[in-house]
Amino acid sequence: MIERHLWHPVAAERDVPHDAPLAVRLLGEEIVLWRDAAGTPQAFDDRCPHRGTKLSIGRVCANGELECAYHGWRFGSDGRCVSIPALPDFAPPLSHAAKRHALQAACGLLWLRLAEDGEHAPPRFDAEADDRLHKLLVGPFDVGTSAPRIVENFLDLSHFGFVHEGTLGERAHTRAEPCEVTADNERGLTVTGARAWQPQAHAGAGEGAMVDYGYRVVAPYNAVLTKSQGAYQEAIALFCCPLDAEFTRVWFRLAVPGHGADDDSLRDFQHRVFEQDRVILEAQRPRRLPLAGGEVHSAADRASAVYRRWLQQRGVGYGTC
Repeated sequence: MIERHLWHPVAAERDVPHDAPLAVRLLGEEIVLWRDAAGTPQAFDDRCPHRGTKLSIGRVCANGELECAYHGWRFGSDGRCVSIPALPDFAPPLSHAAKRHALQAACGLLWLRLAEDGEHAPPRFDAEADDRLHKLLVGPFDVGTSAPRIVENFLDLSHFGFVHEGTLGERAHTRAEPCEVTADNERGLTVTGARAWQPQAHAGAGEGAMVDYGYRVVAPYNAVLTKSQGAYQEAIALFCCPLDAEFTRVWFRLAVPGHGADDDSLRDFQHRVFEQDRVILEAQRPRRLPLAGGEVHSAADRASAVYRRWLQQRGVGYGTC
């Protein structure tokens, strides 16, 4: 399954405490996150190898080891069992280790890869390196639909005048402007030349304007849009964690000019917009994205159609049908 070889966001860095484990879920599998003595986040299967108890109901000891709640087995940051209290003189072999997973931090999130091999690093968010832009993480949002449905909605400009009337769109301005859409296995999917009329182009805007849009989808469940209107430019990344095939956790990473709206206003605006999307996303059937047949397309759906073909070519099956 290709999805196991990709990096997926599973939690915000700030949400993993230093003194307790945190249970998360990815691709239907239960994972525990915790911090070792150095404060470095670690990721294990949420299952003690001894009797299968969830390690997430255990505790992080003062010396930075993870302790199982059932028999007190303790595990180090490399997954090895370092102590069995019932056998204090016993040196546990490697067969007693917890299953450890690769974990990396990027864009304020912790990214996990289930397979031992695969992509070297999480997807890049180019705006993260631009010191002129203020970065802000918004979320998480838990949504009762598949991750591909959410990405496809993110690429769709035609719904703005109906779902986001008064903020991102107006019913009087729903004409789809032609744009260029390309995709390949190396660079992913790119949309250029897209434009939309918006009565509130961004959180700090006071009037309507035509806004230029660009999109990049570099991983099946992650996408980045860039917006520009006059001198104002911003980038918004969508990061999806497929908890299950039909249930997804979502974060947005905003990169906006430092002189823009305050953080609370930015969060409120993003929450308002996405809660409007949630109503539609959770009403779609099937919840999994059909890759071939089952739904019809129009010329305004070019980005969606290319995205579906790209997923099919990559062999992405989780969250699709």
